[in-house]
Amino acid sequence: MTWPGQALAHSAGDAVAGKAAFAKCASCHQIGPSARAGFGPQLNGIVGRPAAATRDYRYSAAMQNSRIVWTEDKLRAFLKSPGDVVPGTKMRFWGISNEQDLNNLLAYMKSFP
Repeated sequence: MTWPGQALAHSAGDAVAGKAAFAKCASCHQIGPSARAGFGPQLNGIVGRPAAATRDYRYSAAMQNSRIVWTEDKLRAFLKSPGDVVPGTKMRFWGISNEQDLNNLLAYMKSFP
């Protein structure tokens, strides 16, 4: 049961708005048909992919040893606070606290299997 004003967790995101939200990620990550690793790994097919699985990026030992499979929930937690989910990660990002921005970003990322 939800109370008036209480947001539903993990509501559907808007992939179009998620493309705009991805601007925060684009300085390090690529996604889409021609994506490749840069300062961070490419993110195609990230949902369901084991952490540190792409061959064109050199991951931190922390990420390699994390044994994470990127589910929506795990990505949501990581995008909120990367260092809390994978202590020692090379990802230097303050995190996203806005739930709708996270929903939109995840919808956009899931559109690139």
